Amino acid sequence: MAAQLLPIVKAIAPYIAQIAAAAIPAFTSKKEIPKSEIAESNPVVTKQIEELQAAASQNAQSVQMLAEKLQQAIQDLEATVREADKKIVTYKFIIFTSFSLSVVSLAICLLVLLR
Repeated sequence: MAAQLLPIVKAIAPYIAQIAAAAIPAFTSKKEIPKSEIAESNPVVTKQIEELQAAASQNAQSVQMLAEKLQQAIQDLEATVREADKKIVTYKFIIFTSFSLSVVSLAICLLVLLR
C-alpha cells in the first residue's frame, strides 16, 4: 500500500511547502482598521480576531514545517531504496555464483561416480 502512495506523495511534497508559504500572508488582514474603532465596538471580537489570526499563522507555519519534514523523509526513503537495490543485486550475484558452483560440483561428482 505504501509503495503505491509513494509516487503520489513524491509528486505532491515539493508543492506543499509552497502552498503553505503562499497561505501565510492570506491569514493577515489586508487593510488596517484602526484598533480604536474595533475596540470601541466590541473588545471581545478584537481579541478573538487576533487569536484567530495568530492561530492561523501558526498552523500555516506548522504545515510548512511538516511539508519540509515529509520531503526529507521521502529523500531518506529513496536513499534506503537505492541501498536495498544494491544489496539485492549483490545477493542475486551470490545466489547465481553458488548455484553455478553447485551444478559444477554435481557434474564432477557424477563423472567420478560413473568412471
